[in-house]
Amino acid sequence: MNRNEYRNPLISRYASKEMSFIFSEDYKFSTWRKLWVALAESEMELGLNISPEQVDELREHIYDINYEDAEKREKETRHDVMSHVYAYGLQCPKAKPIIHLGATSAFVGDNTDVIQMSEGLKLIRTKLLNVIKNLTGFAEKYKNLPTLGFTHFQPAQLTTVGKRSCLWILDFLMDVEELDFQLGRLKLRGVKGTTGTQASFMALFNGDHEKIKELDARVTKKMGFENSFAITGQTYPRKLDSQVLNVLSQIAESAHKFSNDIRLLQSLKEVEEPFEKGQIGSSAMAYKRNPMRCERIAALSRFAITNSLNPAITAAAQWFERTLDDSANKRLAIPQGFLAVDSILNIMINVTAGLVVNEKIIKRHIDEELPFMATENILMEAVKAGGDRQELHEKIRQFSMEAGRRVKEQGLDNNLISLIETDESFRLGKNKIQELLDARNFIGRAPEQVDEFLAEHVYPLLEENKDKLNMIADLKV
Repeated sequence: MNRNEYRNPLISRYASKEMSFIFSEDYKFSTWRKLWVALAESEMELGLNISPEQVDELREHIYDINYEDAEKREKETRHDVMSHVYAYGLQCPKAKPIIHLGATSAFVGDNTDVIQMSEGLKLIRTKLLNVIKNLTGFAEKYKNLPTLGFTHFQPAQLTTVGKRSCLWILDFLMDVEELDFQLGRLKLRGVKGTTGTQASFMALFNGDHEKIKELDARVTKKMGFENSFAITGQTYPRKLDSQVLNVLSQIAESAHKFSNDIRLLQSLKEVEEPFEKGQIGSSAMAYKRNPMRCERIAALSRFAITNSLNPAITAAAQWFERTLDDSANKRLAIPQGFLAVDSILNIMINVTAGLVVNEKIIKRHIDEELPFMATENILMEAVKAGGDRQELHEKIRQFSMEAGRRVKEQGLDNNLISLIETDESFRLGKNKIQELLDARNFIGRAPEQVDEFLAEHVYPLLEENKDKLNMIADLKV
């Protein structure tokens, strides 16, 4: 390992080997060669003077890439595609004359970009499903456990721990829908020539339009796609990059929201991310259990969200059939966007598989706030028992102010219920009041909502993809 050069932490610390491979040189340049094989084979099938022996020679050398020859040539030519054409030709002397026949650089460059994004989205989808699966188990387990709801991060009406997790699941379900939509309509650039007019292929096929259209269709299908773009300039529309990275950005948005909630809950000591036996929370404060994994989710999500602006600006700034100011930016923005979201989901899988719920802390917080929330129910029952609503409402107001001062100014327990219990005008016994204070009376349909939501929207998706579940994410750091 060379420690004198910058190493991208997405590779060294965060992303999976699978995603790193999709954007590796081996994957990229072997895909270039697969495209050249598909082009030559299709041209042969449509009547050009190319032999099966030449195609076979090309196929034999898809993976044993002679990088040194290509790199040496690129220093001379300053052109990566033609350098790899040259290197491929050294290995395939019989096929050398017909490599890249009629094509432009975007034939291998752009089509490979689409293939990499397609494979990257499939891997992201699998990891999204595993996050949803983990959160589904969490929702099932805690669907009945009351907890304080929060609006404006102020205690609000109760919900359940499981119901809250369904809010996270819903965000990720929306991401799967968006990802599936984008993945389902991905197209190759296809075989379009230098400025998208297919003029070079008109010359090769003596003006036979049908053969040129068939060439485009055959290469597209050989590379695993149903369709290519109906029309292009030299490149596929750079808007595609923006659309794909917007999908990644939306996943990062959902993950960031989840991480924020867990970090806040961990500060309240209600729900915590996993904490390993030998983990150190702080270099100075040994007692601390910092939510470092969720903080990392937030940090990487912020990168992925802002990175999605790169292809948006690039798409907006293109000139006519193409300019090359997209190239250097794409080399950074596209792979790193995928690597970042892959890293986020690795951590998400890890965290959601080991969330810790501190039920007694949750109950204590409910007990501190529920007396205020229960006053409406107590008032209604007291009126039904023959009390005067206006008189009782005023008493509750006064008792609430007194209890609030006691909690905030003196740091004592909330004694609102004790004040009500000792006031005979409420005409309710202690047992009845305690019955009214059962937290389960304040969670509405939360448990039923969990059951219905999971049954209607989550279980079918997980069942359909059961062969992709039970992924374990081992974090590097």
